[in-house]
Amino acid sequence: MPVNQRPDDPDGLRQFKADFFKALAHPVRIRILELLRDGPLSVGQLQEAIGAPPSSVSQQLAVLRGRGIVTTERRGTTVIYAVGDPDIFELLDVARRIFNAHLSDTIDLLRLVDAEAVGALR
Repeated sequence: MPVNQRPDDPDGLRQFKADFFKALAHPVRIRILELLRDGPLSVGQLQEAIGAPPSSVSQQLAVLRGRGIVTTERRGTTVIYAVGDPDIFELLDVARRIFNAHLSDTIDLLRLVDAEAVGALR
């Protein structure tokens, strides 16, 4: 929260929340979190698993680190990344359930459209 902002400022809190969700709003960042669910990984391991250019992975890790979503630990010359708060996985799981519900509704509608189209051909 910026220094000149009151801690009880509801607009500031909304902005904080929006910025947090923006940090999750990239496919590579979501993939990084999915990989880190199984435990800490080095930058090299993440890059290999994702298959994106190293600069892209590093950029996305910097965003996650900047919002405090991932933490780092240096082991010699290797940087290890981990999720700082395991509740992030619960958040992703809740989002997955919401997405599944929406997609299930969409699939049901598509089946109706398909059935209607097939019926119209007869």
